[in-house]
Amino acid sequence: MSEIHHANGHEQAPAQHAVRYGARSLPFYWTQLDTAATLRPRKAVIHVHPNGEVEVQTPSGTSLAEAKRALLKRARWVVEHLDAIHERQRHVLPRDYVSGETLFYLGRRYVLKCVPSEEERHVKLLRGQVRVTGTDLARERVRSELRAWYRQRANDVFQRRLNHVAERLRWLQERPEWRLLEMKTQWGSCSPGGSILLNPHLVKAPTECIDYVILHELCHLEEHNHSQRFYDRLGYAMPRWEAVKHRLDGMSELLLNE
Repeated sequence: MSEIHHANGHEQAPAQHAVRYGARSLPFYWTQLDTAATLRPRKAVIHVHPNGEVEVQTPSGTSLAEAKRALLKRARWVVEHLDAIHERQRHVLPRDYVSGETLFYLGRRYVLKCVPSEEERHVKLLRGQVRVTGTDLARERVRSELRAWYRQRANDVFQRRLNHVAERLRWLQERPEWRLLEMKTQWGSCSPGGSILLNPHLVKAPTECIDYVILHELCHLEEHNHSQRFYDRLGYAMPRWEAVKHRLDGMSELLLNE
């Protein structure tokens, strides 16, 4: 399944390379993980991000040749997902920010309604619509108003969901600091110091998907890479996390579309 990558500060910056698969060149980013804290060596992990980028994650000390061999072993799977992403992107049209377009909020579809008015500019939900009211309803103005509205909603929703998720984690001693940051290939990230970043576009996703991303990053507070211990901790707190992640991956193109 395709993924939005959840980075953490213990991973090196990825370097770009490519392999040949038949007549096709497969560019990929190669990330080596610090596995010093894990109990067992990790195998290579292949990610296909919703924007079509391919990432190969390997344990530290792995050679580039080994990373390429790992990718070639799964090249057919990668190509299938790249083709599926391309097909989905063909049906995602750029937004004009005019009345009638579809917007998302907490997993539900809403219709954009731009309403000329001399009153104070505002954005609000009303009977299945996201209404943008004001004197200037040009594309960039409406886009700017909606981005600000989503960020405000994200601040409120993410804090509530973080509190909800954290209450179930007995090992979490205190609530971490967090802030919003727009990212193209990540829903969230966790720094070595324990600061969490969340993508404001995530507020367009269903609540269970928001909870999954927050839980993912909270687990990084204890396990700083994607070791088996990390996935054990994630699975204990959310047994259905793979199904939830799959649902989020399938919506990524729509949720990130601007």
